[in-house]
Amino acid sequence: MRFQVPQFLEVEDKIFGPLTFKQFIYIGGGIGIAVTLFLLLPKFLAILIGLPIIAFSAALAFYRVNEKSFIFMVEAFIRYFLTNKLYIWKKEERSPVAKGEEAKPVEQVFVPKLSESKLKDLTWSLDIKESQNPVTEDKTDRL
Repeated sequence: MRFQVPQFLEVEDKIFGPLTFKQFIYIGGGIGIAVTLFLLLPKFLAILIGLPIIAFSAALAFYRVNEKSFIFMVEAFIRYFLTNKLYIWKKEERSPVAKGEEAKPVEQVFVPKLSESKLKDLTWSLDIKESQNPVTEDKTDRL
């Protein structure tokens, strides 16, 4: 018996022209709120308040962050500000320092430099050891 397996489960159906149902609700809601503001408030104030509402509804409908809808970012933003946060502070244990005592500066260790002759001897010995034991190239590495 054969069964038909659904494909493209992540793709929503386009119901209202090129828009999905969610996109239609977001755009329709934003435009509805903007028209209501335009009818109730003075024109300048309605435009000033209505433009951010329309931009937000357009972002909800079309903007995607990391291949997810913008509504998930809004939900995470709201959840972050409304939930309790746990702040952890690790207190460092410090030994009490007397007022007369001051912290001693850290002593620097002197590292001697190689003289020019020792450096030449070292490079010469490395060159000699390499020529005595050359690195053989394996032909299987080229495949």
